[in-house]
Amino acid sequence: MVENMNIKQKITRNLINIPGWHTNKKIVVIESDDWGSVRMPSREVYQQFLDKGVRVDKDPYCRYDCLATAEDLEALFEVLTSVKDKNGRHAVLTADTVVANPLFDKIKESGFKEYFYEPFTETLKRDKQHEGAFELWKQGMAAGIFHPQLHGREHLNVKKWLRTLQSGEEVTRLSFDLGTFGLTSLVDARIKNNYMGAFNSGLNEDIVEYDTIITEGQQLFEQIFGYKSESFIATTYTWNPKIEPILLSNGVKYIQGIPSQHIPLDDDTTFIYKKDNYLGKKSNAGLLYLVRNCHFEPSQGISSAADCLKRVSIAFRWCKPAIISMHRLNVIGGIVESNRKCNLKALKWLLAQIVQKYPDVEFITSDQLGNLINTCK
Repeated sequence: MVENMNIKQKITRNLINIPGWHTNKKIVVIESDDWGSVRMPSREVYQQFLDKGVRVDKDPYCRYDCLATAEDLEALFEVLTSVKDKNGRHAVLTADTVVANPLFDKIKESGFKEYFYEPFTETLKRDKQHEGAFELWKQGMAAGIFHPQLHGREHLNVKKWLRTLQSGEEVTRLSFDLGTFGLTSLVDARIKNNYMGAFNSGLNEDIVEYDTIITEGQQLFEQIFGYKSESFIATTYTWNPKIEPILLSNGVKYIQGIPSQHIPLDDDTTFIYKKDNYLGKKSNAGLLYLVRNCHFEPSQGISSAADCLKRVSIAFRWCKPAIISMHRLNVIGGIVESNRKCNLKALKWLLAQIVQKYPDVEFITSDQLGNLINTCK
C-alpha cells in the first residue's frame, strides 16, 4: 500500500510540471503566506485558551503562528543571506501580506454590527514583543531579500465572523475577547465556522463588498510599501472568478496558487473545484497563474526540507521554475521558539543544497517571475 502511494505521489509530482510555461533557467521562487495577520496574539493568550479547555495545540497555525518579531525576522534574514545565486543575489522571500487586522474594541462598541480595521503596522505597535519588527521589514526589503505582495486586506471572512459574533457563539466570542479570530473546529468542536477564507462567496452582493475590500487592500498596501502589488494570492486558495476583473482594475497581473482552485458558488456552502490551473495559463479575466509545485511546510507536517529538494529536482527536470510554498508559521518562534530554530536550520540546509546542486540557480520574486513569463511569450 505504501509503495503504491509513493508511485502515485511521484506521478502526480511530475504531472503538475508538464503543462504551461517552461524555461531552461533554474529559477527558485519562495512564496510565504499570512504575513501581517494576527493568528495567536501571544504565548500568554495561547496558555489562556488551553486553561479554558480550548485545544489550540491541535492546530499548527494556532500553536505556532503569530505576528513576526524582530528576532524572528533577524533569524530568517540570516538564513536567506547565507546563500547566493549565479547573479550574486541572496535568496528572497515573497512575503504575501494581509495589510489589516480587525479593530476589536470598535467592533465590540458597535455590538458586533459594524466592522473596523487597522493597518497591520498599527497592530505591531500594540505589543512590546513586536517592537522594531516593521523596521526589519523595511531593512529586508531594502536588502532585496523580503518582498511583500498582496494576500488581501485581512485574512478573514468579515460577514460570517460578525454574524457568528452577533449570535453569541461561545468559543468565537472567547476568541474575540482574546484578540483573535483564527480558530477552527480542529481546536474545539463547538466552532462550526471557519472564518479564514476572505473571499468565500460567489453571491453578487458579496462580490460588491469584495470590490471594496480588494480596492482598500491594494490602496493600503501601496501606502505602506510605496508600490502596488502586481501579484495576489487568495486566502485558503478560494475565490470566485468574479473578483478577477476587480483585481485587474487594481493593478494585479498575476495570481499565485496551486493547481486546484476552490470556487464558491453561494455564501460559503457550495463549491466546485477547478483543477487545471497551470503556470503561465491566463484566466478569462486575463490574469496569469503562478502555480506552486514545491512545498516546505514542516510545521504542518506536509513537506520536509529533503522532500522539498526532491520536488525542486522534479521541477528542474521538466524545465519549470521551482515555486516553493512556505507559510509564515514555519519561521515563527513567538509561541514555540523551537519551531523557528528547527525549521530555519532545515531551510538553511535546503538553500545550501539547492545552490550546491544547481550553481546556475536564480532567486527571484513572484512578480518578477510573472514579468519574465510575459516577456518571453
